Amino acid sequence: MTAPLTRFAGRTAVLAADDVDTDQIIPARFLKGTTRDGLGRHLFADRSDAPVGTGAEVLVAGRNFGCGSSREHAVWALRDHGFRAVIALSFADIFHGNALKNGLVPVALAPEAHRRLLQEPGAEVTIDVDALQVTLPGGRSEAFALPPFARHCLLQGLDELTFLLSHEPLIAEFERRAAPFPREGMGP
Repeated sequence: MTAPLTRFAGRTAVLAADDVDTDQIIPARFLKGTTRDGLGRHLFADRSDAPVGTGAEVLVAGRNFGCGSSREHAVWALRDHGFRAVIALSFADIFHGNALKNGLVPVALAPEAHRRLLQEPGAEVTIDVDALQVTLPGGRSEAFALPPFARHCLLQGLDELTFLLSHEPLIAEFERRAAPFPREGMGP
């Protein structure tokens, strides 16, 4: 379970590259630990153009961000470093799902708005998960999309397991009602 994520403002850091794969986000040699803590210090360890140490909460990257393996550690490293959202033209499907499951907001923006953010490192943006809007420098807003269930979980601060466990009484009632009726003459 994480804190509910409805709306936040943050500065951007720019990584103006397409096809940044999960091994570039967190190289495999740093995946020896058993916890998520500390992965952020190895974020983009092999990239000389890495936007780390900026204190930014929003990473602006290019097209197809998070491609490659299904490494959930990539999202963990971004979160541990302090990023709360990634804005890109597009995301790899598995990365997109991992981001949503771990409280990192993947924002796919239209090319014009995206291009503007690439040209303004350190810009202040506001990401409103409730309204599905990004407010850009100058006050212009751009829409983005999230799957309804993932959006619900972000807004409530739930992960999938916590969501399921919150419905345990309803699940138990369903199972009770769906249990087969004992039949006479049937049995072991």
